[in-house]
Order: sequence, then structure tokens, then C-alpha cells
Amino acid sequence: MQIGVVQTSPVFGDKVANRKEIEELIAGARADLWVMPELALTGYEFIDREEARVLAEEIPEGETCQWLAALCKERNCHSVIGLAERSNLHIFNSAVLMGPRGYVGHYRKIHLFDREKEIFDPGNLPFAVFAVGAARVGLMICFDWRFPEAARTLALRGAQIIAHPSNLVMPYCQQAMITRALENAVFIATANRVGTERRAGRAMTFTGNSQIVASKGTVLADTPVSEPAIAVAEISPSAADNKHVTMWNDLLEDRREEFYK
Repeated sequence: MQIGVVQTSPVFGDKVANRKEIEELIAGARADLWVMPELALTGYEFIDREEARVLAEEIPEGETCQWLAALCKERNCHSVIGLAERSNLHIFNSAVLMGPRGYVGHYRKIHLFDREKEIFDPGNLPFAVFAVGAARVGLMICFDWRFPEAARTLALRGAQIIAHPSNLVMPYCQQAMITRALENAVFIATANRVGTERRAGRAMTFTGNSQIVASKGTVLADTPVSEPAIAVAEISPSAADNKHVTMWNDLLEDRREEFYK
């Protein structure tokens, strides 16, 4: 299975230009699963909740989902993208998984970072795992990385691959995802963005260095820290079903939950 990460430099609020950037980046490449950044088509630094509401869309009826569904059908692939979701009076920081036949599933960010708490409602969907061909893909978003329970929950629910759309501004995540992959024996695709957004009275600079990590912690492919780029790696998702560290130790079966309370 070919898995790819797309690293972009979005223009705030310009969904047309941001879609075009993604299309151009992946034009000459092939992947069975593409992972794109958090809030990939809107940008990140919303001035207030009302601005986010205007740019947010319904899932799966909105234009981003419709565009991504057409892209997946044309390229016979699956894709994960982060977007602002509008659901009745709620606004969520969400990620949606689309495939050649359209909508597969989505997730709403549970661990909101910094001013996101003023913009978005906390996610209210459980961590979920979806079928992508013979593979099992779980979704988490950006700051979820700081909570080991996120990746562990996905692993316990059978994920072989974790798709991780991100807009990273803090250090350490890329290194931490190596640990998340090791402690859960899963593949992890972190798709970050680059550039600086100067809005809402502050500047946010994003760290790039998107990466694909193997279930044994090896970085299979990554991108630069400051330029739009893609990275693709070939993986065997079933390798993530082997949770053995030694013949006596299994990462999940050896858990002793009675002592974790």
C-alpha cells in the first residue's frame, strides 16, 4: 500500500487556491491513501467564531467533501483532510475520510489547542477506525498527539494506520510520533503545513516536516521544514497487527488496566 502526506502553505480563506495547490502537489504522484493538513483549505488563524462559521462546511455535503470525493474517484484513492465543520449551531475542527465512492467517515478534534477553544466546540465523536481497502485507518488531529490515550485508543480499536492532519507550531511532535508508533506498533502519517499566518493580532509559524513513520518507529519518508511538498512511502499495513516485542511480550495483551486507574 502506498501512503502519502501532503504539506501545503495555504492562503487564509482562499479555498480555490488551496485546492489548486494540493492538486498540483500530487499531480505526478500515486498513493492509495493521501493525508492532508488540518484546516487545509481555510487556514488556521480565525479572528473569531463567526469567521470560522462562515468558512465552515457541512460533512459530507459541503464543497470540500464534494471536491475531495471527485479527486478520490478520479485517482482511485482515499484521502483524509482537515476542515472546519458546521453542524447545526456547532463548529468543529474535523477530519474527513473520503474514497472513490465518496464519504467514509469523520472525526471531530477532541483536544483543542490554545485559541481553538474560543473558536470550536470540543469534539463529540469517539476515536474511530475505518476500512480503506484491506487496511484499517484511524483519525486524530494535531494536538491530539500530546495525549497518548488518543493513539492508544485507536490502536486498541484495531487501527493499523493513524492519519494525523496537523497545523503544528510547537516543537517535539514529529519526534513524539515516533514514540506513538513504537508504543502502539502502528503506522502514523502526520501531514503538517508550512508558512506564517499573521491574523488575530499575532503570528503563527508552522513547522513543516510532515512524516510517515513505520510501526517499528522508523521514519519512512518526510518533507522539508519550510516548503510545500509531498512524501510517499510503501507500507504493509498488516505489519501493524504484530504487537509482539519479544516472544513473551505483547504491547496490548500485556496491559494491566487494573493498575492504570
